[in-house]
Amino acid sequence: MQGYTSYISYRNDLEGKKTSCLEAVRHFLEQIEEKKHLNAFLEVYHKEALERAVAIDLKIANGTAGKLAGMVIALKDNICYKGHKVSASSKILEGFESIYSSTATERLLAEDVIIIGRTNCDEFAMGSSNENSAYGPVKNPLNESLVPGGSSGGSAVAVAAGLCYAALGSDTGGSIRQPASFCGVVGLRPTYGRISRHGLLAFASSFDQIGTVTNGIEDAALLLEVMAGKDNYDATVSSREVPSYSHHLENADKFKLVYLDECVNHEGVDEEIKLRFNEILNSLKQSGYENITASFPYLDQVIPVYYVLATAEASSNLSRYAGMTYGHRSKDANSLEEVIVKSRSEGFGPEVKRRIMLGTFVLSEGYYDAYYNKAQKVRRLISDYTINLLIDNDFLILPTSPTTAFALGENTEDPIAMYLADIFTIQSAIAGLPSISLPLGWHSNGMPFGLQIIGRSFEEDKLLAFSKYLMAKFAKEEA
Repeated sequence: MQGYTSYISYRNDLEGKKTSCLEAVRHFLEQIEEKKHLNAFLEVYHKEALERAVAIDLKIANGTAGKLAGMVIALKDNICYKGHKVSASSKILEGFESIYSSTATERLLAEDVIIIGRTNCDEFAMGSSNENSAYGPVKNPLNESLVPGGSSGGSAVAVAAGLCYAALGSDTGGSIRQPASFCGVVGLRPTYGRISRHGLLAFASSFDQIGTVTNGIEDAALLLEVMAGKDNYDATVSSREVPSYSHHLENADKFKLVYLDECVNHEGVDEEIKLRFNEILNSLKQSGYENITASFPYLDQVIPVYYVLATAEASSNLSRYAGMTYGHRSKDANSLEEVIVKSRSEGFGPEVKRRIMLGTFVLSEGYYDAYYNKAQKVRRLISDYTINLLIDNDFLILPTSPTTAFALGENTEDPIAMYLADIFTIQSAIAGLPSISLPLGWHSNGMPFGLQIIGRSFEEDKLLAFSKYLMAKFAKEEA
């Protein structure tokens, strides 16, 4: 089978009868088996995917196929799919089968996607390396001694390794964009409220957002326009009209750009990433794009604010996993209290326990005002500052991550070092703004790295159009 990197070219050949959905699924199943040591998938839907491929081939032949007919995708293991297991890569939900599908999943299925399996992730999306999964770490396909990033590491690897055309992930503080940077693919986090969170296992509800991992911009646009929009099951979803993103990717505007001096020139940013960043900015300036430098006085507060608020929300959200109605229940419990304590102690991994304890602490009497309330106030400062930067400028540009992928096990004993991997992705999550990581650089160590673009709320059309221009102009093959 021809190695398609985009759904568009594959769909054209489908309609031209040069290939078939069945052929595509067989190809990906072979690739998944060949690369199973990467540990990207927790479960593969062999029989179901093949049967669905046959049915969709028939729809294509009859002219009744949906917008995404035959697109083979994977779901992160925290997105519900009715009749299928979902565990958030945690022992506490081992064997649990979802009784409904997420709204995003339903909308994709209605347009005839083929879901090939569920991907590994950091437990309950808590991590930046995909080493926190109860089912083992995921390996970076470009260098198997390195992490793929997290928490949507399995989704990023599935796309980067050619195991599907696209994958869904969730992004709380950078969980799509950071692994996209580490694996050399496109990672999109839409505006908060653009895609329904119904059916997404909650980590931190005011930050969580479903997004996409793809090889290119066109596929990201197609997936977004199908999944986005009002949903009666999620009151936080915007009722704004959803543009046809895939039809608005050509844009001749010379956008105004702003970059943050503290981010680009931070001592922790790899020198080659700085060099590539400045190279791209200078080229854009020569092409007529106005760009200015701005200061960001809250960079040192970004990580503390996020981890106070996100862990507080996690402490509340994960209280439902108590061994009472579903999920893991301890066999050694002899009382109600023991059921709860032992089930949670046995079911949750170390990082999840750490965050639950931290979140419980910042919400406790005597510390609520000192930590949680103060963090909410600083969140507003960061959000307002970022939004104000985008009043007179179209996009904020910064590195996705300060480094390329690090070694497996390198930061597992140092949570602070692990948390700092998200220092540049948290800003847009705090403000609820759309952002995307584009694979626009290759390091001399042989690994890719991403450039991150942050746009205005609900202006994904402009963000995707500019991203397509950047990919066409600056995307490089491996040196």
